[in-house]
Amino acid sequence: MRAEDDPAFPVAAARSATTVTELDESLTHCAACPRLVAWRRQKAHDDLPAYRGQTYWARPVPGFGPADAPLMITGLAPAAHGGNRTGRMFTGDRSGDVLFAALYDLGLASRPDPVSADDGMTLRGVRMSSPVRCAPPQNRPTPAERDTCRPWLARELELLAPTLRAIVVLGGFGWQALMPPLTAAGWAVPRPRPAFGHGARIALRGPADERPLDVFGCYHVSQRNVFTGLLTPRMLREVLATAAGVAGLLP
Repeated sequence: MRAEDDPAFPVAAARSATTVTELDESLTHCAACPRLVAWRRQKAHDDLPAYRGQTYWARPVPGFGPADAPLMITGLAPAAHGGNRTGRMFTGDRSGDVLFAALYDLGLASRPDPVSADDGMTLRGVRMSSPVRCAPPQNRPTPAERDTCRPWLARELELLAPTLRAIVVLGGFGWQALMPPLTAAGWAVPRPRPAFGHGARIALRGPADERPLDVFGCYHVSQRNVFTGLLTPRMLREVLATAAGVAGLLP
């Protein structure tokens, strides 16, 4: 068995990473969840007309954005034909189109139209990440897969702790999956765990001498939520703007 195939690989590799760059590189080699490995590779061969001829990333998707970001945005996992195709968080699907457009409107993204990992997109003070790094079937990782992947985000949070001031969590499943990595990274998550809701906001006491971390809930930027009006661009911008203000990125 290769080291990357061992379920213990995320724990050891994440712990040994001393920078966000090292962490991003290590996690792209992870193969600790056989079902997810098979699924992400299978999706690369679906031969969908819209993506015919494109080479899929088909590996765990690293975070995107500066390593000293005061604001983080998380969902649950990459999309099979989004991040799993492009190799960049929230890039290549309709959800990402809505999210990046809102960030661009707020001056936090350099362009509104995410296309590929080499499109020149940059983020100002924002880091995108995820509790699960591989695209799962039906967008639902198993509890075991979620827990196996946890060390990557926990270590990322530790490395960002000196600058991190706010997190926007997209969707209830992402909210639930974020709480254990926050605890593992040293933040005091209350019991019972805070309930998710659009506009929800909790302040967590930080590790060591770090300032409290504000966590914001937002409905997910899924096509269903946007098409039905459950989440409008204005609602999304309002949550992002509030969080960015807390993070010191906006007045």
